Amino acid sequence: MDQIDILRHAVDALERMNAPYLVVGSFASIAYGESRFTQDIDIVAAFQLNHIDELLRAFPPDDFYLGETAIRDAIRTSSRFDVIHPSSGNKIDFILPRADEWATVRMARGRPVRLLPDRDVMTAAPEDVILGKLWYFSEGGGDHHLRDIAGILRVTGDGVNRAEVERWASQLGYLDIWRQIVAKVDAPDPPPGPGTR
Repeated sequence: MDQIDILRHAVDALERMNAPYLVVGSFASIAYGESRFTQDIDIVAAFQLNHIDELLRAFPPDDFYLGETAIRDAIRTSSRFDVIHPSSGNKIDFILPRADEWATVRMARGRPVRLLPDRDVMTAAPEDVILGKLWYFSEGGGDHHLRDIAGILRVTGDGVNRAEVERWASQLGYLDIWRQIVAKVDAPDPPPGPGTR
């Protein structure tokens, strides 16, 4: 089961159980930015306790590793749990939405994006993918999160509402790093050196 198959499987399950969801993280940043390898699919999903049995049926133990206790803890604490597909090494990180203003806004402005060859999938807006990447970086994530942001700004361009990102980056405490990324992306290309054309 490759990554696209796993994404399709997850989205089918979420839509069957009517759980609001958004694809976020690197998979979403690839949709708006530059392609790179990732084994993780990050999905924000508003699971409730009544979804647990359906989740366990959707990801059976013969094919996936999923712990019921981890699901219950994530729902109770608005945190996250993993679903692992051991034979491929692919993983889904299901992230429960936090109870704050940005989390509410992010869910409200999700949009359908053609992440599957034949189908749109609910995906975070590019502004919220960027804000999520700023959060990952601030939590000790690697520089690839900053490269993903730069890729979104270069590829999606005017499709990103920079003022909205700036507003939320200020509220969430990421303003300095956001402005540094923008300055690098917007910097003019250096003039060609001697002997170059």
